Amino acid sequence: MRQLSELTDVDEPAWPLLQEQFANSSAPLESLPARAPEQGRACLLQLQVTARSWLGALALNSGGLTVDGGWLRVYGGATGDRDGLPALPGALPSLAQVNDFPAAFDPAWHPAAGLIVGHDVLGGVFALNGHDPAASGRPGDPGQMLYFAPDSLEWEALEMGYGAWLTWLLSGSLAQFYDGLRWPGWQAEAAALEPSQGIAVYPYLWSKEAHADLAATSRRAVPMTELLGLSRDFCLQFGPNDPGFLGSV
Repeated sequence: MRQLSELTDVDEPAWPLLQEQFANSSAPLESLPARAPEQGRACLLQLQVTARSWLGALALNSGGLTVDGGWLRVYGGATGDRDGLPALPGALPSLAQVNDFPAAFDPAWHPAAGLIVGHDVLGGVFALNGHDPAASGRPGDPGQMLYFAPDSLEWEALEMGYGAWLTWLLSGSLAQFYDGLRWPGWQAEAAALEPSQGIAVYPYLWSKEAHADLAATSRRAVPMTELLGLSRDFCLQFGPNDPGFLGSV
């Protein structure tokens, strides 16, 4: 176990580079401020990653990111959601909340299947693989990014690490990634959501009707927990695999 000072007091911390990347992003981006520095440090300690890494930099210094007008939320560590601060409009939950971190540092705790690092408004989940993906029924290598796709109800290996994933997000690649999953007017619907909400699509995204004509579906704002719960229920009902933990929002 590394002490907090070993994680924070590093040569070449990543945060200045990340801020430069944010300023030059090709994608619409909002970087949310860190409201609770102590919470950021506690998150970094539990993760046991250094501030030299991009994950550590966001955990320590950021309240998270919203990309493409709120279509995608990337979680930071210092939001204040566990520190009794009043909620701010647009504030995201923290990595600690989303991943159910223990209330106090526990050196024996780690996210069993992997770390949830982002959600999109459709209930898609971005996660960082744990040490043994196969044991959790997930594809890819340890430390590799995954996406749980609500239109297929399956985990997909993205074949990149966390830093490369952030670079990919900032490059404006989401339009291609979500080709076929966006409809005319999606920008306004995404922008109107609260951070705890997503968009429920009916017929469901995995149905042949939605695959045939997404624009003809009906949509409404619902709690993200409802979307994630539905996805897991569908996986358990139709198989073949339980997707596991999809995050607490």
